[in-house]
Amino acid sequence: MSWEAIANVTAAESEAKAAVQAAEAKARQMLAEARTTGQAAVEAAGAKADAELRELRRKAEEKYRSEAEKQAAALESRKTALREQAGQNLGKAAALIVERIVSN
Repeated sequence: MSWEAIANVTAAESEAKAAVQAAEAKARQMLAEARTTGQAAVEAAGAKADAELRELRRKAEEKYRSEAEKQAAALESRKTALREQAGQNLGKAAALIVERIVSN
């Protein structure tokens, strides 16, 4: 083999080695970028899920607070009606007691 052919083979091997090293470096860079992008996507999804959960909790609390207020108002109304009825019954009971005492 001539010196020129040996030089050409050596140059080709050096170029191939440099190309492989460049490809490996590019692959490492792309992998690092993909990891960074993936991590950012996971964090964004987590933040979005947290925000949605907070909103759902807020709506649920609002709904149940409203229901509790409605029930409290209904109970207060029922309590007032029962007190009025008790007052009327008390008057009737007092009149009945007085009538029995007087008639005896």
